[in-house]
Amino acid sequence: MYAVALDGFGDPEVMAWTQVEDLPAPGPGEVIVEVAAAGVNRADLLQRRGLYPPPPGASPILGLECSGTVAATGPGVTEPRVGDRVCALLSGGGYAERVLVPATQVLPIPAGLDVVAAAALPEVAATVWSNLVMTAGLHRGQLLLVHGGGSGIGTHAIQVARALGARVAVTAGSDRKLARCRELGADILINYREQDFVEVLAAEKPGADIILDNMGAAYLDRNVRALAEDGQLVVIGMQGGVKAELDLAALLGKRGTIHATNLRRRPAAGPGGKAEIMIELREHLWPLVAEGAVAPIISAELPITEVAQAHRLLDSPDTVGKVVLRVN
Repeated sequence: MYAVALDGFGDPEVMAWTQVEDLPAPGPGEVIVEVAAAGVNRADLLQRRGLYPPPPGASPILGLECSGTVAATGPGVTEPRVGDRVCALLSGGGYAERVLVPATQVLPIPAGLDVVAAAALPEVAATVWSNLVMTAGLHRGQLLLVHGGGSGIGTHAIQVARALGARVAVTAGSDRKLARCRELGADILINYREQDFVEVLAAEKPGADIILDNMGAAYLDRNVRALAEDGQLVVIGMQGGVKAELDLAALLGKRGTIHATNLRRRPAAGPGGKAEIMIELREHLWPLVAEGAVAPIISAELPITEVAQAHRLLDSPDTVGKVVLRVN
């Protein structure tokens, strides 16, 4: 089969669409998906640069989500069936003609969504729902602060929060991105190049009930200061570094909680595992997608042979939402 292979680590040019070894037959509980499209995520960019190795046993091929058609099923799999159109959450392997994945990480494409757009859904949906709803318990009337509101995660989080009746504040680095966040339902728009989000949220007393943070160390102190009492900080990224000093007195004074989570390295099964998350998505989020309350926001669709340009686009400050690669 053909897939994107890495010729070392570095710039986007280390990637090439080339012939690789065929997949084995699916084992118990596994399926093979004929890939129609694959979503591009920031984790892919980090892995390409050698900064985010796949977990043990995962495919070294890039790609954490895909859509397509079930081509084969292993022993014990009753759903999905061969021929079903699906999207899948992956530990790796999405930038390929076919991918092997546990059946529990495969979901039907939501009603009304085309197969290419569906590739932009599993990773952001699982990340946002597991962190904001399953971990932090986001609900009506709360104020959510989303850092990186113009990203794939950010544009999805805005829509989910609004669908659940929460208010949303976002940070972004340009007025163009903030304008798109407003269109998606964000209430409070903060240009982090010109404004301090702590000062902005100080006027929204008592502060943010939940903060979804992709920056890590660089924002830790200000995130704690921006929390409301009993607030929760959910850290899902380290774009701003990995080490910072924590003011425990400030956190204790607010009875605050800090969660640090990672989707890719979660177990496939068990409490908090990927199978549990996918059940939640199918039951609670997929109906919101089907009714149009939540949709994948796609900035660009490119053929898989232009994977280098896709990575450059995702890394561009002008891109809002997701970038998708068309495979088959």
